[in-house]
Amino acid sequence: MTKKPTLPEGAFDNFRNEMSYGDYLGLDQLLAAQQPRSKEHNELLFIIQHQTTELWMKLMLHELLAAREQIRSGDLPPAFKMLARVSRIMNNLIQAWDILSTLTPTEYSSFRDSLGKSSGFQSHQYRALEFMFGNKNAALLKPFEHRTEIHAMLFDLLNSPSLYDEANRLLARRGFVLDAIATDRDWSLAYVENASTMAAWREVYANPKQHWDLYELAEKLVDLEDYFRQWRHRHVTTVQRVIGFKRGTGGTAGVGYLRSMLEVRLFPELWDLRTAL
Repeated sequence: MTKKPTLPEGAFDNFRNEMSYGDYLGLDQLLAAQQPRSKEHNELLFIIQHQTTELWMKLMLHELLAAREQIRSGDLPPAFKMLARVSRIMNNLIQAWDILSTLTPTEYSSFRDSLGKSSGFQSHQYRALEFMFGNKNAALLKPFEHRTEIHAMLFDLLNSPSLYDEANRLLARRGFVLDAIATDRDWSLAYVENASTMAAWREVYANPKQHWDLYELAEKLVDLEDYFRQWRHRHVTTVQRVIGFKRGTGGTAGVGYLRSMLEVRLFPELWDLRTAL
């Protein structure tokens, strides 16, 4: 006799008046957000890759903004957890390039024209991440002038202390002597390394037991930049594999531009002190 199919014991099965998994996650809207502009099979991969990256960047910004507030208040342990989570997210995004790299030049070329002028260069969340890390450039606001709320958010981040700025300001509050330009400057400008900041962080590393929470903060920041560098490097490699040295859809030099970004250093003193110690 055939056994009648049943649900696992206790599994709820009536959602007429209850919130389901799909309701909670808004899956109807989420899964309807993939709208290929061509009939090419491989365009869906390209869209999902970038949409999931944007979701992960949303979480990274959520964590980084909160971590910055914890550093600003001097309450570092919660910031450590948040920064560690961001590093893990970036590690996940590094591995995600393996999926996009299955897209061959021929496959990408078949739908590339459907992108028009759209490009990852126009990702406002990626730009927000860079501003949070201290890679500031006011000219990069221009592509967002047509989106008032986004432009305002980026303008605010541009003109606010970065994560590293707040870490350096914390050093000053803890009694380290830093030049005024390291603790109170035009925040819209990219960070420039400073001898007094180098001396302060070197003291932290020379006496980790005495300055343990600052020592741990520094290492969490190094973790972040390490993963961020790997993410950018994997991006360059994947783009070159798929389009070679063609210009990007957004008008940049493509691989050439991405390679130039590999030279950007976010927390320079934390790397230079390794040679100095």
